[in-house]
Amino acid sequence: MKKRTLTGITTTGTLHIGNYVGAIRPAIRDSRNPDVQSFYFMADLHGLIKCQDPERLAKSRMQISATWLAAGLDPERVVFYRQSDIPEIPLLNWLLTCVTGKGLMNRAHAYKASVDAAVAAGKEPDADVTMGLYCYPVLMAADILMFNANEVPVGHDQLQHLEIARDIASTFNYLYAPKNKPFFTLPQATGGSAVEVLPGLDGRKMSKSYNNVIPLFEGGRAALDEAISRIVTDSRLPGERKDPDSTSLTVIYEAFSTPEESKTFREALVAGMGWGEAKKQLADKIDAEIGPMRERYNYLMSHPEELEDTLLKGAAKARVYAQELMEKLRE
Repeated sequence: MKKRTLTGITTTGTLHIGNYVGAIRPAIRDSRNPDVQSFYFMADLHGLIKCQDPERLAKSRMQISATWLAAGLDPERVVFYRQSDIPEIPLLNWLLTCVTGKGLMNRAHAYKASVDAAVAAGKEPDADVTMGLYCYPVLMAADILMFNANEVPVGHDQLQHLEIARDIASTFNYLYAPKNKPFFTLPQATGGSAVEVLPGLDGRKMSKSYNNVIPLFEGGRAALDEAISRIVTDSRLPGERKDPDSTSLTVIYEAFSTPEESKTFREALVAGMGWGEAKKQLADKIDAEIGPMRERYNYLMSHPEELEDTLLKGAAKARVYAQELMEKLRE
């Protein structure tokens, strides 16, 4: 049996360069490994935790699925689906909820952060906590365990959720599985990319929350140039020696170049290359990689029926695995 990997992206917005470098590009590279069976999904049920705007969720599902396909994901090689098209997932979520201790959920980072923020604002500790937020780790466990993924590429902020999934799987196996025949494989965390967190325009983590992102496809080359022009640099003029480590521009360039190209870029900055020229080189470097994908993305966004057909075919493939496991669990 092939090793299984699983990756999901929450559908509450558009993707940016940081998502591409940290998750999409390495995942698509791994999907071409003939020894690996890959599962990729639009986590739209998770999206309901943060967003109750149907139009925004629907648009985000289109944008993210179009991004995956435009970036090179082959739906014939992988299982590519929309989370909400797999009714077995919420059913598994409930079965897992019934064996999960409340104390385990109390320790989840997202819940604790919400409580701390409420207390700091002078509100009741659980004032901003929905049961969706509170039980988010159980649904994530259901996503992973539904397909018995061996490996899940996660960033540092998601490691705890994977540990929770392992705890829940162990408990369920202990309570219900026959001896030496566990229902669930215990998943392992793997790093998706050497650049786990790409810095944004201001040096902080690239995030829409900070309004410091470089768009991936939306807005075309013009939006790419505009965003890069806002990368924070110092006031040194062309001809003056620059510190390559003083700006996120260098790190972003390295994410799209070979070690030799990065070395040349850094040396040019030290030799006095102007920030304007450096930003133009960065924009050219990024566009050389994602520009050819943009046409495919725009086509898919203007042909939603093709996206829908691809996702429904993927859901049919996914449900073959989901139904088989659920029959065993129901018994």
